[in-house]
Amino acid sequence: MPLIKLYFSPALLLLVLFCPLWQVSQSLPVLSNGPMTDSCVSSARTLLLNITDTLAQNNLFSGIDCTKQSVELNMETNTASVCAPKESRCSGTLTSEFNQDSCLTNIGEDLRHYYKFLAAQPDPQRVLAQSVLLSLKELMNCFAWSLPSDVASDLAAAGRPSSFEERLTLCKVLKGFQVRTITINRAIAYMHSGEHTK
Repeated sequence: MPLIKLYFSPALLLLVLFCPLWQVSQSLPVLSNGPMTDSCVSSARTLLLNITDTLAQNNLFSGIDCTKQSVELNMETNTASVCAPKESRCSGTLTSEFNQDSCLTNIGEDLRHYYKFLAAQPDPQRVLAQSVLLSLKELMNCFAWSLPSDVASDLAAAGRPSSFEERLTLCKVLKGFQVRTITINRAIAYMHSGEHTK
């Protein structure tokens, strides 16, 4: 009997010591393998809404019917194809895998491209600065992406009036950014859902 007590006491002591640690480790949340939070999804949605609202403002595109203009997309990235969900047939080919890092890299390059372009546009009434650029910054901060470093000199030119060609280009590029932001919203929602990890 005394031999059992000797073995039982150290076992009981170990159980008492390690049980609380086990419970603490079990109560920690499991982190997803991506930075998709509700705030990222919300920031992407806000950006899309702000772009859509900005496209509807006639004073930004005076003399131009922006709804009848073509779309200019950033063709330096592959966001649409790289961010296609796995097992999708959107582009006519079956996507077998989804690479979150590649998708986020392309999204980041798109956002930097459009930020640099929009920050350089004449914006005397600060329509772009107070809506699209602000929500674009918010989305970029969500992913800890840095703003383009050469934007400061472009911001100085934003206070001057715009020419017809600048307004026309802004309209086309902003429409392209709207299309790309729809893709970005879908990709972020897909990553947020966790479907890409299944």
